[in-house]
Amino acid sequence: MELDEKKYLYLLFLLPILAVVFFYNLYWKRKKQREFGDVELIKKLILERSIFKAVLKFVVLLLAFVCLIIALVNPKIGTKTETVKREGIDIVFAVDVSKSMLAEDIAPNRLDKTKQIISQVINELGSDRIGVVAYAGSAFPVLPLTTDYGVAKMFVQNMNPGMVSSQGTSLEEAIEISKSYFDEESKTSKLVILISDGEDHSEGAQTSAEEATKAGLKILTVGVGTAKGGPIPLKRNGTVESFQRDRQNEVVITKLNEASLQQIAKATKGNYINGRSTQEVVDFVKNALENIEKTEFESTQFTDFNSQFQWFLGFGILLLFIDIFLLEKKTSWLRKMNLFNEEKTKN
Repeated sequence: MELDEKKYLYLLFLLPILAVVFFYNLYWKRKKQREFGDVELIKKLILERSIFKAVLKFVVLLLAFVCLIIALVNPKIGTKTETVKREGIDIVFAVDVSKSMLAEDIAPNRLDKTKQIISQVINELGSDRIGVVAYAGSAFPVLPLTTDYGVAKMFVQNMNPGMVSSQGTSLEEAIEISKSYFDEESKTSKLVILISDGEDHSEGAQTSAEEATKAGLKILTVGVGTAKGGPIPLKRNGTVESFQRDRQNEVVITKLNEASLQQIAKATKGNYINGRSTQEVVDFVKNALENIEKTEFESTQFTDFNSQFQWFLGFGILLLFIDIFLLEKKTSWLRKMNLFNEEKTKN
């Protein structure tokens, strides 16, 4: 059993104090009755009052308080214990969030297509740990390695070009930041799924990929966009107002550069695929994962705990109602039982 709010257990120390006060009050009343006059005569004057019922009401009230205190503590009972062994690999999704990813040459646009691909790939994973890196002109970590796929998908859905102030597409930095996610001493297989339109405006991506291979990384690259390309729309409230222009005031046409992505994949003995079809990419990743050795990286004992406060809260409220409607007058069947010797035997 597990207790959520143990601090409320200190309230139980109030119960003995209340009991002492209650029984002292009974003693004080009896003492005052003796001082006032004949006790037997006083009992005849208050014939319907029952000491037993008064004590019973107090006990019921104490039990109600006990139940309410336990409800505040919120005890939890384990319903299932099992040892879970996770076997999988570490996967980092490196996501291009540069402005060129807003081009709509692939529906709905390159970035939204990337989000669809990642979400579908995550749905097919089992026990693999996943992390997320965002990059444009620079790169930064978005989500560390985790098995919480729901959180990962939420972070991916919120990615946008505004996350990175430096525009462009630095595949080199994307690879370097992705590499930092992995422990070089770990025997767990390491995979980077790099998704981009391939428009790299930096140098050194090839060298970074080769260095990543030495660290045990494998990179799968996914190209989003078309060779024909398209303009970068500038929208306000969902409406296209204009298109991105260069210094000569010409509309920028951004195109998919498959060559750079293929080179990166080849350097790490990985593979490249065009991301036009989400299902094809999912199948591509699944096939790749089947050929990667999985290792056991977590062995944890899990216990599911269920809150039990509602039962004690219900009993506490029920006892309070009973206390309210429980009168301190004698009842005929209690009078016959003569509890607390309230009825003297007549000679």
